[in-house]
Amino acid sequence: MKVLVLNAGSSSLKCSLFEMPEGRKLAYCEVERVGSEDSEVTFRAGGSEQRRPCGVPDHGHALDIALASLTGGERPVLDGLDRIAAVGHRVVHGGPMTESTLIDEETLETIRRNAVLAPLHNPPNLEGIEAATRLLPDRPQVAAFDTAFHARMPREAHLYALPYSLYAERGVRVYGFHGTSHRYVARRAAAMVGREPGELNLITMHLGNGCSAAAVRGGRSVDTSMGMTPLAGLVMGTRCGDIDPGLFYLLTEWLDQSPAELYDLLNRDSGLAGLSGVSNDVRELLAAASEGNERAQMALEVFCYRARKYVGAYFAVLGRVDGLIFTAGIGENSPEVRGEICRGLEGLGIALDPDANRAARGADALISAPDSPTAVLVVCTNEELQIATDVWETLEGAG
Repeated sequence: MKVLVLNAGSSSLKCSLFEMPEGRKLAYCEVERVGSEDSEVTFRAGGSEQRRPCGVPDHGHALDIALASLTGGERPVLDGLDRIAAVGHRVVHGGPMTESTLIDEETLETIRRNAVLAPLHNPPNLEGIEAATRLLPDRPQVAAFDTAFHARMPREAHLYALPYSLYAERGVRVYGFHGTSHRYVARRAAAMVGREPGELNLITMHLGNGCSAAAVRGGRSVDTSMGMTPLAGLVMGTRCGDIDPGLFYLLTEWLDQSPAELYDLLNRDSGLAGLSGVSNDVRELLAAASEGNERAQMALEVFCYRARKYVGAYFAVLGRVDGLIFTAGIGENSPEVRGEICRGLEGLGIALDPDANRAARGADALISAPDSPTAVLVVCTNEELQIATDVWETLEGAG
């Protein structure tokens, strides 16, 4: 079965084609800067890569280009679009959904209803679904929700100390995000250390432009840093992470902004970018800090300090930690950040091998010292493969 996996972002569309159940990736296409005249298309298949500029006004046209890439050229990956059996979609906020599910009107309404909670994500996710419906009619489509992995957290972890009616009547609770990534790397880490996922207590750190931590006991999420929206928890590229909720009222007064404007500020103009005034990209911040930029250095320190606090907190949650996992763009590629987060955690049984940490960039690796009681691993996330697996399992179950 050939499964197309779509990840529609606010200004991008990423497509991966898998042969399932083998999990073999056949092709990858990414359209960047959707909605701009200077869009760029990257297509990889058969060991080669092609890049070309192309004006792409919307996600529908982006998917059209991606599908044409699969069937065109001298060596087409597919001899026709009818070879695509199903489509899987990354959807960030699924509200109460506890697993990946076939997309129908009820699923679409759930995604629309939760768009206010993930304003940077759910709307483009819907655009991707709509584009696939137009261009690949009658194919089963499956939504894989970032929130699903955390949906069964214990109530002491997912409840806010607010009037209970807000939870009972409006679903106000901690949902958590990046669940597809946390689930994948937890299973992959177990395989790397030769253990079953159900035997392990793990802390997983998804560090990219969006960042979150999770406490995983026996393969299940029992706590996570993001909340009802993807705004809470760790410092992120442009998102603030944890702040005093009283600030929201005070800032609307001081800045004379509407709640919607302030919500936009906290989502788009804060985090590493807001602190540094330089960039939301850790690579650029490390370069600026090495040249003496104090605000870049400060932003990195705050970022790593917040992450270190969550590691300590999840030791308390889990009681015993068998592994600390770093994943996503920063986690997989920045030994400097990994080293700073782990600095001073020897008392918790975390000790890095400096050489192994420096060498680990973009590949799975064990980076803890040989005598470290807690294994520290770099695990390259593969959300697309996890979504393709969910599509296969959902359709097999439905059949």
